[in-house]
Amino acid sequence: MTVRTRFAPSPTGFLHLGGARTALFAWAYARRFEGVFILRIEDTDLERSTPEAVQAIIDGMQWLGLHHDEGPFYQMQRMDRYREVVAQMLAAGTAYHCYCTPDEVEAMRERQRAAGEKPRYDGTWRPEPGKTLPAVPEGRKPVVRFRNPLDGEVTWEDAVKGPITIANREMDDLIIARPDGTPTYNFCVVVDDWDMKITHVIRGDDHVNNTPRQINILKALGATPPIYGHVPMILGADGEKLSKRHGA
Repeated sequence: MTVRTRFAPSPTGFLHLGGARTALFAWAYARRFEGVFILRIEDTDLERSTPEAVQAIIDGMQWLGLHHDEGPFYQMQRMDRYREVVAQMLAAGTAYHCYCTPDEVEAMRERQRAAGEKPRYDGTWRPEPGKTLPAVPEGRKPVVRFRNPLDGEVTWEDAVKGPITIANREMDDLIIARPDGTPTYNFCVVVDDWDMKITHVIRGDDHVNNTPRQINILKALGATPPIYGHVPMILGADGEKLSKRHGA
């Protein structure tokens, strides 16, 4: 097996210390095993992503000597691919249309909080055998939700933290495409890692909660999840995650 790692920054500013450390770990791991290091630009945040920030990240990595073997790949150039996979999942029944508005979902969560329950999407539009779905509201565009398993659990051997297990009942049906058809972060990451044959994902431990969702989507696509390693965040003097506001 050829080791394939990636660094996938969002171009919303300069390369900060936390990102540089993650890039270093991914680059060093690929070099240690004579693998491939990929640069992927996650530029779907159109309001904050800029060409200047992309260039600053590339320049910063070159200055550090972290030269990539493949890329840079840009998520905004892969929209057709994401939509193709969404369509495949809808056809396979591993995803479905949900017509709930954000206000309706928030009201749903408020009721759950008041009842002492975990706030989550309640599966109103999730197809089930023998279930009658509501009438489709006229003129309303749906989101697409991933049909997360209701039973069982997700377990992975984290390369840094050791074994981690999350019960599927702790996760609701993740939105993978918005009403305008644009895919969401967790979905883009899954398709990219799958297409780029990533074998090892090294990232900050603020992504631990994303991992079981991404593993379930990969399994629904018939893909083998990569090995994940979640490194501790770099903290500022105030004990908070080190970020650009700290001058990082």
